[in-house]
Amino acid sequence: MALHRLKSLTVGVPDVARTADYYVDFGLERLAPGRFATVEGGEQFVLRPSPVRRLLGMTIAVDDTDDLGRIAVNLKRLDVPVQWDAAALRAREPVADIVVEATVEPRSVRTPVPATAYNGPGRLDRPDARAPALSRTYPVRPLALGHVVIGTVEQESTQRFFTAGIGLKVSDVVPGRAAFMRCSTDHHNVLVQQAPINFLHHTSWQVADVDDVGRGAMSMLAEHPERHVWGLGRHHIGSNFFWYLKDPAGNFSEYYSDMDAIVDDQVWTPRSFEGVRALYEWGPPPPPSFINPEDLAAHMTGAHAEGH
Repeated sequence: MALHRLKSLTVGVPDVARTADYYVDFGLERLAPGRFATVEGGEQFVLRPSPVRRLLGMTIAVDDTDDLGRIAVNLKRLDVPVQWDAAALRAREPVADIVVEATVEPRSVRTPVPATAYNGPGRLDRPDARAPALSRTYPVRPLALGHVVIGTVEQESTQRFFTAGIGLKVSDVVPGRAAFMRCSTDHHNVLVQQAPINFLHHTSWQVADVDDVGRGAMSMLAEHPERHVWGLGRHHIGSNFFWYLKDPAGNFSEYYSDMDAIVDDQVWTPRSFEGVRALYEWGPPPPPSFINPEDLAAHMTGAHAEGH
């Protein structure tokens, strides 16, 4: 795959300072006001002022200038204006109004994290010792940005921009509702879902294992129980463990671990999912606010007022 990772996101929020403090608590490293890094991905998150919360832009890494040329040709076939040079390409997704940038970047070499030792029937991987997670005292810090989920008023059109235009591949779908797409070996990096208005649903951040999913969430909730949205649970699509929290602007942020990896496209067969399995395999049922965020009506009014 010429595309090799979701490099960064730019998110607009009404109160940058207050929202920035949340993401410091979440475990991102503040590099400068409104700019954040993960452990392995470098700078991956930017907050900018906006009348309503929304995804302003994303950057996808590609291998070389030939990849930029192919993307430019594909987008022009879709009648999408393109700006590009030898290092980067920029285009605006016309429905959800998101600036998508493709940049030539070296492939990242990730540091392998040793597998957590879990005992099981007939398999004592951790004999004569307590679970190592019990002695973790360091704060949870996301290793890398995983994916972003956006609502769009024209799901098929936005999906076509990312697949036929940018070159993402479809991993799985919820028919007539959502498409899980990838620009790396992760099961999904961008998910577009049908919605009554264009909005940012959530960002997702990888941690080492399910213990760090739980530790991260518990730390976030210790003094701010109102941040809780949904979890702990496991998705069926993508297989990952999850816990969702809410930032002060109303965006959801997810700790996740154990995502499906698609290394050989010929082996993976995209499937369609409906009903409960489109949301999760086990865990508490999702609250109504996860499906339809509580601020959506106000968000719609504000977005329309601003012309978005």
